[in-house]
Amino acid sequence: MLPDWWNQPKVWRTEVLAGLVVALALIPEAISFSIIAGVDPAVGLFASFTMAVVISVVGGRRAMISAATGAIALVIAPLNHEYGLGYLVAAVILAGVIQVALGALGVARLMRFVPRSVMVGFVNALAILIFLAQVPELHDVPWPVYPLVVGGLVVMVLFPKLTTVIPAPLVSIVALTAITVGAGIAVPTVGDKGELPSSLPVPGLPDVPFTLETLTIIAPYAFAMALVGLMESLMTAKLVDDITDTHSSKTRESIGQGIANVVTGFFGGMGGCAMIGQTMINVKVSGARTRLSTFLAGVFLMMLCIAFGPVVSDIPMAALVAVMIMVSFATFDWHSIAPKTLKRMPAGEITVMAITVVCVVVTDNLAIGVVVGSVTAVILFAKRVAHLAEVTAVTDPDGTSVIYTVTGELFFASSNDLVTQFDYAGDPDKVVIDLSAAHIWDASSVAALDAIETKYQQRGKTVEIVGLNDPSAQLHGKLSGELAGSH
Repeated sequence: MLPDWWNQPKVWRTEVLAGLVVALALIPEAISFSIIAGVDPAVGLFASFTMAVVISVVGGRRAMISAATGAIALVIAPLNHEYGLGYLVAAVILAGVIQVALGALGVARLMRFVPRSVMVGFVNALAILIFLAQVPELHDVPWPVYPLVVGGLVVMVLFPKLTTVIPAPLVSIVALTAITVGAGIAVPTVGDKGELPSSLPVPGLPDVPFTLETLTIIAPYAFAMALVGLMESLMTAKLVDDITDTHSSKTRESIGQGIANVVTGFFGGMGGCAMIGQTMINVKVSGARTRLSTFLAGVFLMMLCIAFGPVVSDIPMAALVAVMIMVSFATFDWHSIAPKTLKRMPAGEITVMAITVVCVVVTDNLAIGVVVGSVTAVILFAKRVAHLAEVTAVTDPDGTSVIYTVTGELFFASSNDLVTQFDYAGDPDKVVIDLSAAHIWDASSVAALDAIETKYQQRGKTVEIVGLNDPSAQLHGKLSGELAGSH
């Protein structure tokens, strides 16, 4: 069944032009990532072609761009340097299989546990990384590069005020290429990054011995690549969901990333995942919303390399640096660091956001930043709610019993203080603990209640626990008395 946009010329124009701009921006990046991984530029370009084309069909998030990425290049570079391209390609295929398995097991649902402050930190860190990645292109270069970059930025700021029919980045790239070629200005070009492929990739098996030893060599790299790729892809998908105000299937995206990597491996590519920079060009700058732009980005990439290689080679790097700087500024969540926002935000949220940004920028690894940020958020949350469990005591007028009312959430952080809030020596012989305003979440809380009962029993006093809701009663009934020695 055809999608509802297929006969709308405006949508086609937007998607086709977006795909072209993304393809132009992908070429130097794919070559750069190939250099990081220590492989021939064609390996990165083939990966970007197969990733984009396959994910456009099997992915869960429409309009998101997947291709060869710096994060993946960093993970697998040591494997290539030590064992060679055959092992790298085998690791890519295995990583894809792992991603399909993790997707099928529902790992995508863990995205619910990534707090908003980590998400904002992730976005801001990516914007900083995109910008920092352009700095080497501005260092130790001929002086005309600087006015060209500024000119490119001016075109992208002003051109949309005239018309949005043609994407401003495309106009900027064409204009700067025409100026440098026409005037014969000698500046670094895309061609200086490496030779573009002249033919389509051919499928084949990786050139490695199919033994257990090979598996033990590639498995750690494949697992690391699978996790980093999934985390980056799911975070990017969530970001695009927010920008477009639409929902996407994260499980389908996880499985799709795996399938795309398996296909990429069999075509001799270096693997990849979702690309935040190119996705922002596609979705935010160019306004693309369908799978067509993702598919065409991959197709145009190969067409540009094979059919228009000499022309693409003449594109000045300054033009693409300007595009990526613009993407960096568009990606950064400026509202998150506005003084008005910072005044209103809880200190813990700002801390989590800052830690996420610092970790990503320092390690150059998105996965580390997200994990550290999320763990920090969990610790701060646990610390905050640990004080929410309150105990109040009411003694019967005749002095024969006391009722303790416990209010709040009982889990490992809050239940530790629970044991100290009872008067074991001074209380009467009958003690009632009312938990109707509380909820038991874990074994630590059951162990704490057991410890309270034991302390009273040692003094010959009886304890009755009342008011448990159904889930709490089930957990308490299952674990009470079974946790001796755990408190």
